[in-house]
Amino acid sequence: EVQVVESGGGMVQAGGSLRLSCAVSGLTIWYLTWAWYRQTPGKERTLVARLRWMDNDAFYIDSVKGRFTITKDNAKNTIYLQMNRLKPEDTATYFCNDNPPDNENWGKGTQVTVTS
Repeated sequence: EVQVVESGGGMVQAGGSLRLSCAVSGLTIWYLTWAWYRQTPGKERTLVARLRWMDNDAFYIDSVKGRFTITKDNAKNTIYLQMNRLKPEDTATYFCNDNPPDNENWGKGTQVTVTS
């Protein structure tokens, strides 16, 4: 059984930083492309950043480019999202999943709240 557990969220002032973690069990992440997604109430879950397994090429949406960094530790089967210079519009619940997402792999997410 695959389990995905996100952690590291919290409340932070604008300009602050958070590091999200995504611990995966039940499958090996190294050969999969993993991504972080986020969702706000009433809106669809959207892609934030993606890390391609074959060459570690990273993709970011424009609004987080230069502020967020996605990495992974294959030995720990964990994916990270370092978020710097946070903005109120980054407030959301953050999830990780492979890309394209497998509906069986969604975790509960971790809430990030950025205050102005």
